[in-house]
Formats: sequence, C-alpha cells, structure tokens
Amino acid sequence: MVQGRYQSPPGCSPPRAAWARKRRGATLPPRILWRPFEFSRRLLKVESSNITESESLIPLAWTSLTQKLRKAPGISLLGQRNRFSTMPEIETNERDSELFSPPSDVRGMTKLDRTAFKKTVTIPVLKVKKEKVNKLMRSLKRAALQRPGIKRVIEDPADEESRLIMLDPYKMFTHDSFEKAELSILTQLNVKPQISKYNLELTYENFKSEEILKAVLPEGQDVTSGFSRVGHIAHLNLRDHQLPFKHLIGQVMIDKNPGITSVVNKISTIDNTYRNFQMEVLSGEENMITKVRENNYTYEFDFSKVYWNPRLSTEHSRITEILKPGDVLFDVFAGVGPFAIPAAKKNCTVFANDLNPESHRWLLHNCKLNKVDQKVKVFNLDGKEFLQGPVKEELMQQLGLSKERKLSAHIVMNLPAKAIEFLSAFKSLLEGQPCSSELLPTVHCYSFSKDADPAEDVRQRAGAVLGISLEACSSVHLVRNVAPNKEMLCITFQIPAAILYKNQTMNLENHEDPPLKRQRTDEAFSEDKTQITSNT
Repeated sequence: MVQGRYQSPPGCSPPRAAWARKRRGATLPPRILWRPFEFSRRLLKVESSNITESESLIPLAWTSLTQKLRKAPGISLLGQRNRFSTMPEIETNERDSELFSPPSDVRGMTKLDRTAFKKTVTIPVLKVKKEKVNKLMRSLKRAALQRPGIKRVIEDPADEESRLIMLDPYKMFTHDSFEKAELSILTQLNVKPQISKYNLELTYENFKSEEILKAVLPEGQDVTSGFSRVGHIAHLNLRDHQLPFKHLIGQVMIDKNPGITSVVNKISTIDNTYRNFQMEVLSGEENMITKVRENNYTYEFDFSKVYWNPRLSTEHSRITEILKPGDVLFDVFAGVGPFAIPAAKKNCTVFANDLNPESHRWLLHNCKLNKVDQKVKVFNLDGKEFLQGPVKEELMQQLGLSKERKLSAHIVMNLPAKAIEFLSAFKSLLEGQPCSSELLPTVHCYSFSKDADPAEDVRQRAGAVLGISLEACSSVHLVRNVAPNKEMLCITFQIPAAILYKNQTMNLENHEDPPLKRQRTDEAFSEDKTQITSNT
C-alpha cells in the first residue's frame, strides 16, 4: 500500500493544522492509495517521514536528495525553479534497468523470496485538483510516468481534493522541464508547474519476469523469458547455467503469467518413435492433461505422452488453406489431429494415422470433441504400413473413378526427423494404368536441415530416396527456425507416375510431367529453381 505525507511546494499554503503538526515534528495521517497491476489490484507502500522546515529550504542536488530520501523515505520538496541540476537523457530500456530493476542483493537467489524484492524509488509528482486531472492528462502524455503496472494518478495523502500525477523521473526535474505547450495548458487550468518528489516502494509484484530473472541469474548470462504455452502448462528448454535456478524460474513464470499453473522443463530429446519427451515439473501442479485452442479448434491431450508444438499453428493453417472441399487428406503422422480436424471441417475426406497409442486415443477423442468423427478414419499403424495399406487402397479406388471427377489427394508427412526416409514407400505403390498427371497425389514432407543451403539439402535428400531429381517439380517452404543453424522445412511435390506405378517404362530422366503449381510466396528463402516461402 501507499502511505505518506505530501509536502506542499513553496507558494502553496497547507492547512494550519497540518502546518502546526509539521512544526512540531509530527507526521500527517497516512492514507491508502490503490493502483491496478496487470489484471489485479495491489498496493504500493510509501513510508511516512519527517522533513524539517530548515531542510526544505536548503537547495540540494538531485543526487544528494536521493541519498537523503533513501534514509528517510517519504515525499519531499524539490524546491524553487532552477534549484536542481538536471540529469542527462538516457534510452528508455536503460531507464527501466536502472531505476526499476530489483535490488542487487537478490543475485544468486535459488529459492524465491518475494519479500527480498522491496525497493524504494523516487518519483517526481505534480499536484492537481482532482476535477482537472482528466483535462490535463492528455496534454501531459510526454511528461507522465510510462511504467506498466504503476498508476500515473494517485490520491494526495494531504489533500482529499487533489491528486498527484506521477511524472517521468528522467525527464521532469523542475519548472523548466515542462515544454511550452504543457506550460500553456497548466496556465489555462490554473495549475502551478511545481514539481515535488514522491517516494514509492516497489515490491515483487511490480517487477516483470525478465527483470526478476535478470537480477537473480549470474550477471551476463542468458535469461529465460520465452516459453511455449500449452493450455495451463508453460514448457521451457533451460540451459545448463539456468538449472540451479530452475525451481525459482518456474515459480516466477507462474506468478507473472495468469492462467499458467504448471511449468515443465524438457530433460531429453524428442523420441522419434512416439514423438514425446521426458519432462520435469519445475513448479505448480503435475497435471499434464490440458486443453488448447488453435485456429478455432479445440484439442485435449496428455502433454507428457503426445507431441504438440504451438509454434506450428501457422503451418497447420497453411496446409488447410491449400485444401479444397472434397479433397482427400492422408495424414501419416497425425498426432492429436491439428491437420486432420481442420481438413475434416472443410469437408475433406481424411485418413489420419499415428503409431503412438496415446496420440491415437486422443486423436479419436478430439475428432468427437470437434464433431468430425464421422469424417475422419483413424489408424494406429507404422507410417510405412499406413502408406502401403490404407493409403494404397484408397488411392487405387479414388484414381480408378470417372475421369470427370477432379480429385486432389494430399499426403502430409510431419515427422521432420525421419519423414524423408518414408518416401521410399511410394516406389511402385500403385498398379495398373497411370492416372492423368493432374490427379497424381501431392506430398507435403517435413524435414530438419543444418546445411548452409537447407532448401537444396532437403530437395536432394528427398530426391535421393525417390531416385529422381526434384529440381524442377517441387517447392520448399521454410516453416520455422528451430535452433541456431537448424531449420524446419516442408518440401511439396506431386509424385511422378514413373515412381508411383509399377511396370512403367517411362524414362525417369526425360518424363514430362508438368511442374507443381506453386503457392504464392512472400519472400524467397534462396535464389534457385525451388521456390521457398517464409511464414509471416
């Protein structure tokens, strides 16, 4: 809470009783001032203190005043015009790190002690009659304090009819700190441009998570401020130097992020078989069954047993936009359904598969949850078995139908660590007379690359598995940067009939299948014949 006594500036006569108490060395009664912080209402505290009449008349430099106020927190007089030396302007981000950083003695803390984050800062204020505040604030936007979580207008502890406007401590020092336009408004409203000081006690609630962690972790080390949010779970990937502080980091994440009730850290790489990983609960509840909302669809699953990456939301949407009603989608590594369910909602026929029994179970659950269970056929097979079984049977049936039907079949293979290896399953997959080129299925195959030219790397590796060149009939899309020098990409191409059908005598080097119709792109990823696009 805010407690304090307001010292009227020279030229403003305080009430006689208050002045008498001041002369006797007594403090004025404290008042409680409320201010909103984030989505709750909390209290700031400012201690009361005595300031003698002789002290209020001694001209002090800014630094000496600050030292005095540290010893006796309260509200003090800045003095008459030109009485204080000014401080040089510094950048906004440096201001926060200097004035609003936590106390230095929290460095090295491994068990969170919220009480250790108390700190008193000195803020300049302008006294204004309460009925004039709204008219004045718009004109004082430049001069007012711009610190999230701290209310810019507070009650005056010494005068119920007045308010105190918090000012920027790096801009506002004396009467001369106001710009001409600001002084004009003050004159019109009959407000004296006299600046006073207000001692404000900051607590743990007033600091951002990045500020807290920067103050606690070893100086100069990376600070964890970003994380993946999966429903009520915050997923971190801590580095070695952060591990001694892991439980403190987890608690700070919960404190500073409404809705987060559990924080986990990945302690192993993703298992390529079931695409899950071991995790450690750093803070909060151990319940890993969560619910997420992505692109207007709802998914529920056990995060500790299935694969889910919130950073792929844009990619899920991109593939869905390519599909048209009536198309057929084969999702080889479907997970809990982020490709399959939107496609089914778009009236596509969907065949979704995942080897992980837990993913299979939650995929069935999510199809019912999103009311598409009648449009999605779900399988629990190895990817190769799925391609050579259900996919083969459906393609044979669909491609054998009347040529008047303009069927489009899409095969999504989102297993970046190994999906390219599964392309071999397409070799001689179908029998009979080849369909027309425009009906050949389109593959969207995902892969990682650490190569200097990741697009060329993915194209060559995919072509090597198929035994053909994909130089002129593929496009490569940059999905995201996974880590320094590691990219996730999606190569898209139509499977040539010479690869897909058995007993064909077509010359693989000279086949004249038309190149894939490429999607509109926003930015070239590399200057070659393969078009690459970036997510925006």
